[in-house]
Amino acid sequence: MAIDRRLEREREQLPLWLPVGIGSGIGIWQVTGDSGLVPLLIMSVSLVLFSVAIGLRRRLARLLVIAAITLIVGFAAISLKSASVAGPVMQKVWTGSLYGRVDKIEYMGARGVIRLEIATGEGQNLPPKIRLNLTQEQIGTASLNVGAIIQVRARLMPPNGPILPGSYDFARRAWFQQLGATGRALGPVAIVKSTAASNSIPEVRNFLTQHIIAQMPKGTGEIGAALITGDQANIDPVDAQAMRDSGMAHLLSISGLHVTAVVGFLFFLAGRVFALFPMVALRYPVPLLAAGFSALGAVAYTLLAGAEVPTVRSCIAALLILLAMALGREALTLRLVSAGAIIVLLFWPEAMAGPSFQLSFAAVATIVILHEAGWMKRWTERRDEALIARALRAIVALIVTGIAIEFILAPITLYHFHRTGMYSAFANVMAIPLTTFLVMPAQALALMLDLAGIGAPAWWIAGQGIEAILTLARSVSSLQGAVMMMPAMPLWAFVMMVFGGLWIGLLKSPARVGGLLPVAIGMWAMLSAPRPDVLVTSDGKHLAVSEPDGRVALLRARTGEYIQDMMLESVGTLSEPVNIEQWPGTHCSPDVCVISMRRGSREWSIMATRTAYAIPELEMAAACRRADIVVSDRWLPVSCQPKWIKADRGMLAESGGLAFFLPSGTVVSVNDENAHYPWVKAARTEPPINQ
Repeated sequence: MAIDRRLEREREQLPLWLPVGIGSGIGIWQVTGDSGLVPLLIMSVSLVLFSVAIGLRRRLARLLVIAAITLIVGFAAISLKSASVAGPVMQKVWTGSLYGRVDKIEYMGARGVIRLEIATGEGQNLPPKIRLNLTQEQIGTASLNVGAIIQVRARLMPPNGPILPGSYDFARRAWFQQLGATGRALGPVAIVKSTAASNSIPEVRNFLTQHIIAQMPKGTGEIGAALITGDQANIDPVDAQAMRDSGMAHLLSISGLHVTAVVGFLFFLAGRVFALFPMVALRYPVPLLAAGFSALGAVAYTLLAGAEVPTVRSCIAALLILLAMALGREALTLRLVSAGAIIVLLFWPEAMAGPSFQLSFAAVATIVILHEAGWMKRWTERRDEALIARALRAIVALIVTGIAIEFILAPITLYHFHRTGMYSAFANVMAIPLTTFLVMPAQALALMLDLAGIGAPAWWIAGQGIEAILTLARSVSSLQGAVMMMPAMPLWAFVMMVFGGLWIGLLKSPARVGGLLPVAIGMWAMLSAPRPDVLVTSDGKHLAVSEPDGRVALLRARTGEYIQDMMLESVGTLSEPVNIEQWPGTHCSPDVCVISMRRGSREWSIMATRTAYAIPELEMAAACRRADIVVSDRWLPVSCQPKWIKADRGMLAESGGLAFFLPSGTVVSVNDENAHYPWVKAARTEPPINQ
């Protein structure tokens, strides 16, 4: 009964746990795959039977029944979504001629690439939907539009999974986007059947992106386009990295800030316009009409921006706020955030595992929880005081809110990206007002004035605002200690911190203090997570060794930027890597390197090949016997028997990339984490496609 009394005190907060239950069901699928269904059903039935045994009139019993239902709902949502998008996945690299219909075109100006999504149709023994990169030179002067039929020689490959444990899994994204292969064009594109430019949303988005880039001052239009259309593919990589390191990358991903600015602008504009017409203003409620107009604008903006999860979440929240205003209810509450989360989890359950969903909802929930606190309400309430005092009060509230958000979001960014900006709260104090009150209104005004061909002054104003934001980003990101990097934390540590944060944020009684314990345990595990001593990519071509202080050496001097970044993120270091020849205890020939490392109580020997030239079998066998770990991107003979692990092409094809932790004598592989996913199983068990 004591538990029931505690739950009674929290009765207003209990509905907020519905998305947590649904998300937990989705999370179980993420960890176990479809094999988790039977254990989940057993657990859920046990909860229901226990509830019946103690009496369904008790609040605890009803809560347990609801928990069991939400777990099953979440598991079912992601299982059904995964099954509904299942399709053929290419298993090996393929080169040949293909034809198909262009369904989507993306212009990636920063890389000089045009990216197509192509429906291949029947009769080619290819996945129904593929993604292809090409250049403008391969198209020539022809006009390529959505709906065109093209023929091209291409090199296709399976969607890439993580190259290292804990790194980005594109294969997952491709599965839910129904992409069966990706690749690049090898020659000119022949347009078999051309189409005229359409007024489809993707075409309008591409046109608007190019228009904004052309109209704004040089170097600012790419970010200006991202603010309006959500297209970040044209942003200079250096600028994009500066935005990330300064903690302002959220400005580039259309979410609550952008949708709020658009809805607020439309609500203000519509209210003033409707009030100009007495026949409308005297007969109908103007705020209700303005809210309806703003809702239509929010939906249109969401579709124009690509309907990504943060935009959809923000649009749902905006619609609920407008509905609450129309009904005379409190607009922004945790229940509204909870309702938005439930809608996203049911219709886009795959989004829960991604950083976008987690960062978006965590930030909004933090803002609402903070501003519902009594002390914050007292600080921000309106009062009769000088303008400067009000401005200072608002700035302090903004700084406190920014610090709170960054504290909450730091574990999420560290879990997914292994890095986070340390000064973002202070950078955003200036960047957010610039974006909300200068850049986006100026862009909106410029687009309207462009209808008459006089938008240039407004574009110039927007460009100056973006230039100020870029200057701020570059300055902040270059400061000492601006970026913190950490090696991958254990999944259980991340879950502990998330659960503890939810416990603290969603409860009102003194029991909320209990959430500090899982948060503290998770943070301890995060801060004490060891760096991997040796990293091996899934193809066996690249190897990195690291020291506990973060120093890193790479096997190949010409390691690509993407691979290098992934390795540095996995180690959790900002140190510049060196060539393996410069590493103490390393002896290299043109074909093989042998690295000696002391870890724990013993000396470890790692041998890695780095050319395709064959080594006499007897020499290789003798060298293998002296090594603890042998790494190669080719098949090694059976006679090669190291003391511990032979990571050659055969083994790596089964295991994926590897991370070695030598003091504990453990190794983690990509497929330890991913083997249960349907996209991994499909790539291994389906008959080969056009091989």
